[in-house]
Amino acid sequence: MRYTNEHKQQTRERLLASSGALAKRGGFSSTGVAGLMKAIGLTGGAFYNHFPSKDDLFTEVVRQELCNSPLARLANQGASRERLGRCLQQYLSLAHLHNAEGGCPLPPLGVEIARAEAPVRAVAEHWLVELHQAWSATLEDSELAWVLISQCVGALLVGRMLATESVQSQVLDASRHFVEKALHEAD
Repeated sequence: MRYTNEHKQQTRERLLASSGALAKRGGFSSTGVAGLMKAIGLTGGAFYNHFPSKDDLFTEVVRQELCNSPLARLANQGASRERLGRCLQQYLSLAHLHNAEGGCPLPPLGVEIARAEAPVRAVAEHWLVELHQAWSATLEDSELAWVLISQCVGALLVGRMLATESVQSQVLDASRHFVEKALHEAD
């Protein structure tokens, strides 16, 4: 049976959304094509109707996840320094730390992106450079923008490596304090 282009596009979008959630929960490389397709109720053979390879799917997953991330919304809205500070406080929360599937893709996927082929890294770099430019304009400080991006992503990564919520809270509290101090000192 032949499917309409609209049906194929809807299936592709479901595959991207499902693959993004699976990747952020358990890693992209650890899930095979059959598992990715099973998550949306299809067989592995149908995969190649949507992507030429698993690497191509990962490139699109990274692009989509980055564009929909909490940090991207800040870049797209031209946030003021105050709004940026409020959003970073939310980003550095236990709720976000415990919601890898629904949160920023950089902490759970950063290592896989770093090990991926050049097209995946290029997508991530393009997005990070755009984010950096937006935050640099808001902060009027290019170095501080890189520091805050790195601090936020790193804090979530370290927090997720920890076993106890009390130590996770210490990491996030220290990071929120650092961000707040850095934003006020840069005024």
